[in-house]
Amino acid sequence: MFDPLFMLDLKREIFKGLEKKVGSLFSLLPLTPNQWTLCSFVFALITLFFLIKNNLILALLFFLVAAFLDFVDGAVARFKKEATNRGAYLDTIVDRYVEAMIFIGFLFLPLPDILLPCKVWIFLCFFGSIITTYSKAAAKEKELANKEIKGGILSRGERIILISLSMLVGIFSLTGMAYLLIIFALLSNLTAVQRINLALKGDNLSS
Repeated sequence: MFDPLFMLDLKREIFKGLEKKVGSLFSLLPLTPNQWTLCSFVFALITLFFLIKNNLILALLFFLVAAFLDFVDGAVARFKKEATNRGAYLDTIVDRYVEAMIFIGFLFLPLPDILLPCKVWIFLCFFGSIITTYSKAAAKEKELANKEIKGGILSRGERIILISLSMLVGIFSLTGMAYLLIIFALLSNLTAVQRINLALKGDNLSS
């Protein structure tokens, strides 16, 4: 089993009360869960636009909205008892697009090179995120896991927090942002290795 400090995806019960309140509030609006998911995609596109313009303040604000809407879609689906496999699939696909857009946007920032060109670190960030997710999906596809493999040092929740923190620090120091992206690159790939190890060991008890 994983035993890092965070693992938010293994501690979702902490947010059950908040999720219920958010679900009940946003269920009053005439949007389906899938439409909330697509709204998250749109705000991520706006984030990309401001990253290209090197406006980290607005990029951070719109990214936080996109991240919140990613929480809203699931909260609404569960509150209205409309959670479906198709909705979960769409949410997962949009999540990958959102992360891709953010890292593409980072390529337009004048980040300093630290040990390696900054573009290499950004690529490693995205690669780590993708492999972390794919290692989970592949384990189920190849029948190495009978339950969804979760956890690891840098799962989805932690990645959102670290991306947000990176942009916040970048407003004041692009060098500080570059160091945080290096941390992201290393930890996301370590998380992928953790999940691959779980799958290969057959330790599939995560729920």
